[in-house]
Amino acid sequence: MAEDLSLIIGNKCYSSWSLRAWFFLKHSGLDFRERRIPLETDQWRREILDYSPSGKVPVLMHGEIRVWDSMAICEYVSETFLAGGGWPPDPAARALARSVSAEMHSGFPHLRAQLPMNCRRRFPGYPIPGDAAMDIARVLEIWDLCLARYAPQGPWLFGSFSIADAMFAPVALRFYGYDVKLSAGEEQYVRTVLDDEAIRDWIRAACRETETIAAEEADHPHVAFV
Repeated sequence: MAEDLSLIIGNKCYSSWSLRAWFFLKHSGLDFRERRIPLETDQWRREILDYSPSGKVPVLMHGEIRVWDSMAICEYVSETFLAGGGWPPDPAARALARSVSAEMHSGFPHLRAQLPMNCRRRFPGYPIPGDAAMDIARVLEIWDLCLARYAPQGPWLFGSFSIADAMFAPVALRFYGYDVKLSAGEEQYVRTVLDDEAIRDWIRAACRETETIAAEEADHPHVAFV
């Protein structure tokens, strides 16, 4: 039953993997309980292994079932509650959506390391390191491919919202936060993500958090995220 769903997440300011699972669950229309355990705190060290065998977030709890890892959670929710509707219905679109989502899941290490997600701060004119710039170029290549094919069907990567959008949402927030230069179509996609009510709720909650992780804070002049 969907009423048994709980999602364990980290800080909303920093935890991009938590955002992916949370965002997809929000778009699924399912009711779920949310438990936030602040990263790198005494509470984290005391509690995380009670929920997550990997010692990481997010974790979905559905009765006696535990699912960890954002992609696994999205797949589980899609199969269990949405009759596979987390992916586009067209076979070609579904194959592409799975491929780019898996690439996001396993790749882009420089983007992750050098431009950590921070939902409280923007960094206008941020100097993008070369390694991160190569990752950014590949992300934009993916976006451009998807948007060129499916933009007539709607504002998301495959027209309608899918797991692919959940996987790339934290990247859209990074591109906005670090002032990445975008084409008009790419910028519109970032705006689609930012204007989504669930994302707006996430950012508002992130801005209310008081914890700070020094390694996730760029040493660069900044302004408020929104």
